[in-house]
Amino acid sequence: MKIEKNRVASIYYTVSESESQKVLQLIPEDQPQEFLFGHNLLIDVFETSLIGLKAGDVFRFDAIADQAYGPIDPSAIFDLPLSTFAEEDGQVDDEIVQVGHVFPMADKEGNRHYGKIIRKMKDRVTMDFNHPMAGKNLTFEGKVVAVRAARPEEIPPPES
Repeated sequence: MKIEKNRVASIYYTVSESESQKVLQLIPEDQPQEFLFGHNLLIDVFETSLIGLKAGDVFRFDAIADQAYGPIDPSAIFDLPLSTFAEEDGQVDDEIVQVGHVFPMADKEGNRHYGKIIRKMKDRVTMDFNHPMAGKNLTFEGKVVAVRAARPEEIPPPES
């Protein structure tokens, strides 16, 4: 069975920075991840590169930043008051609010975003809400473990 629309593929893979070969994401061989194809749930380059593969096939492809997670968006990097991280008692836990830590946050519409503290100052922090792989050229390498038809409950309803 080949990967196509309404198929679920079980895959293990590594995502590395193309230039440095630094591993950015690893789905290990003993813990493959399942992906539903054909419903815009995956980045295009990943989906189109795997369409037509079957169980046992190995893959390797490169994706420039624009094909993967896009360029770094400067408007997604901004300062927030340190008080944003205050606990119920009004205090900010300096052990938790540190450069490099990632926090789930919600915008005014209730959409969830993850921001990474990239700078901490006396009364504010600079947060980066870009995808961690934004701005990077990537290499995907892995293997398709299994392919099966999606169950009806796995297929999202058509958008109206």
